[in-house]
Amino acid sequence: MQDEEVVEQVRPAAEVMNNRIIEVLGRDIATGSLEPGSRLTLVGLQERFGVSRTVIRDCMQILEALNLVYSKRRIGIVVQEPSRWNVYDPRIIRWRLAGPGRSGQFESLTELRIAVEPLAAAGAARRASPDQRQRLLQLARRMREDAADPEAFLAVDIEFHTLLLRASGNEMFASLSGVVSEVLSGRSRQDLMPADGPRPEALDEHEAIAAAVAEGDPAAARARAADLLLEVEDAILRRRQGHAL
Repeated sequence: MQDEEVVEQVRPAAEVMNNRIIEVLGRDIATGSLEPGSRLTLVGLQERFGVSRTVIRDCMQILEALNLVYSKRRIGIVVQEPSRWNVYDPRIIRWRLAGPGRSGQFESLTELRIAVEPLAAAGAARRASPDQRQRLLQLARRMREDAADPEAFLAVDIEFHTLLLRASGNEMFASLSGVVSEVLSGRSRQDLMPADGPRPEALDEHEAIAAAVAEGDPAAARARAADLLLEVEDAILRRRQGHAL
């Protein structure tokens, strides 16, 4: 039993170390600190992080799964071109939003949301369960109640949009919930929310989307979701023009 307890104590520490290495290297690649074509070696990474070769190999496997790097015999570990990255992975999105190219990333992600979320809202109006319809109404009300508390508002906002995607009945849309969560979190981390809290128009739109879904009105749900996302796009473009990103 004692040996098993030691293993359980060591495992979390190893996971923390692995996660730290992945975070550091992933961010370096996604933000351009490590440019495409850059070469890394197991020995060099061992020395940098002070860990075993086994740990570095495990971390490289994860970065390879994200298509951030590839390994080649006698060449080493090579950083991939951005066109090869798994750009839908929430970790890559988070890393890119922390870098100098975050304005472009916000724009591309907002365009993705404009393409997807109105259709998801229409699907939810057709297919959501009674519990899901009721929960969307509750969340829309909560967003107004929590408008003065940024952390509470963010949590409710994420739940609202996640539920909307999942209630659509389209598994492809539902799989994007992690992407949308990172976009919403990234806006808060980068201080891109209005300084005086959510705009009243945005709160109105969330309530209108929830009402249309609850009433089973696909056309209205789609139109109101499109209005909300177009407002978000306009806000991001205005900030970019003002060099705020």
